Amino acid sequence: MAGQRRRSRKREQTEYFFDYSLLFIVLFLLGFGLVMVYSASYYEAFSDTGDVAYYLKRQLAADIVGLVAMIVVANIPYHFWERFATLGYVVSMILILLVLTPLGIERNGARRWIGVEGFPFNLQPAEVAKLGMILFLAAMVCKMGKSVRTMKGFLLMVVVPLPIVLLVWQLTNNLSSAIIIMGISLLMVFVASPDYKKFVIMGAAALGAAALLVVIIVNADSVEGFRSERILAWLDPESYAQGKGFQTLQALYAIGSGGIWGKGLGQSMQKLNFLPEAQNDMIFSIICEELGLFGAIAIILMFILLLWRMMIIANNATDLFGALLVVGVMGHIAIQAILNIAVVTSTIPNTGISLPFISYGGSSVMFLLIEIGLVLSVAKRIQLKT
Repeated sequence: MAGQRRRSRKREQTEYFFDYSLLFIVLFLLGFGLVMVYSASYYEAFSDTGDVAYYLKRQLAADIVGLVAMIVVANIPYHFWERFATLGYVVSMILILLVLTPLGIERNGARRWIGVEGFPFNLQPAEVAKLGMILFLAAMVCKMGKSVRTMKGFLLMVVVPLPIVLLVWQLTNNLSSAIIIMGISLLMVFVASPDYKKFVIMGAAALGAAALLVVIIVNADSVEGFRSERILAWLDPESYAQGKGFQTLQALYAIGSGGIWGKGLGQSMQKLNFLPEAQNDMIFSIICEELGLFGAIAIILMFILLLWRMMIIANNATDLFGALLVVGVMGHIAIQAILNIAVVTSTIPNTGISLPFISYGGSSVMFLLIEIGLVLSVAKRIQLKT
């Protein structure tokens, strides 16, 4: 009896953690995203469909489906997914290949989606690949153990993502998603094998190659390919104001006209068919125009808080697999948000990439919420001793 009482007291002294702060931040970003999607899209939606809330309704439906999936995943022990890690890698590859079949859907000159006629949602395989890569690399690191710190293990971890990265880049013509997948992979490898020298060398080599590419394009007698044109438009957008530099210039006009406090919610001028993809990749410029520098900084701070909460969960995870899952999700959100803001502010060349939880896009928000479900699942297994 005495032993049973001691065990009972021990159970009572152990509580399980649930990160309500993380959940609140995600819900806030989703709600804010719905407001901004409606504000940025109602003019275009009415012009194209006659329904001012067309994009809002579709985004709301995707948010609801994503939240349901998040709740389900959060209540499943995260180790359950470890057994499906290899399957996730293979399925990601198969889904990417399906864009070449009749199931593939082409928009704006790129086949990046698969879908069935009559079904309300289309699937972007690159979003599946991001989640699949996080699961696969986390499981792989745990299986490799200390060998991941050797040069052979390091090279293996770097090479494994390349088939998916190349397929996303070449078959779906989606360089931005390929960069994100590779960035997620490198971050997870860095956490598993924190050898600064290797990553400094790789980073310097990548920057050197990028600089060399820009120099070659600038000094070439003739330029072919839309990515080369985008680089030239990035360097001198005024010279390409009627072509590849148009979207960049309109985004900068929106940011500049917003000032510190903005024109007011719903008062953007650039969304009136001046700025292409206002509710998608360029929604941050509409935030700057309507809510000003204050609104832009507030959203950036919300992303920083989100990443901080994830870092706390990763540091306190009960095992390496859980910690790596959280690191992968954290890397996904951080890289995607940084790249989106950098594109909108013309810090880097223009490339199609959405702002997490805020930009219009069903596949993106649904799989991001599934990833948040994984993070919450890891958090729920953290024990608090009282």
